Amino acid sequence: MTRREFEKHILETYGIEPDFPWQDKSNAVFRHPLGKKWFALIMDIPKSRLGEKDESVVDVVNLKCPPSLVSSFCQDNGIYHAYHMNKANWISVVLADADEDEIKTLTDISFNLTIKKLAKNKIENENKGAL
Repeated sequence: MTRREFEKHILETYGIEPDFPWQDKSNAVFRHPLGKKWFALIMDIPKSRLGEKDESVVDVVNLKCPPSLVSSFCQDNGIYHAYHMNKANWISVVLADADEDEIKTLTDISFNLTIKKLAKNKIENENKGAL
């Protein structure tokens, strides 16, 4: 899967376009419309930052993952413990190396994990206001 294909999938599936919070436009986040919580971070990095002996630059997407599944997914081709994020809760996926269907499934998982947290926070805030 290419970066453009990934961005197109996000737009078609969730109606969300990339957000560029940094000056470096090669790094983008995808956020929930409400709450602005990230569910994906896409960037280009040297593959060596993932522990490989390869300095070529690759497109990587970081996705939230249930901690109990991180190690299991990291056994699959193109999936690593997260670069530059909490390794217990996030994974890094090399878009060109991982299976396209698996990328889409992992994106759905990340989207749903982060929306649950938004919903939980909303309920907690509403309950605080009722006191």
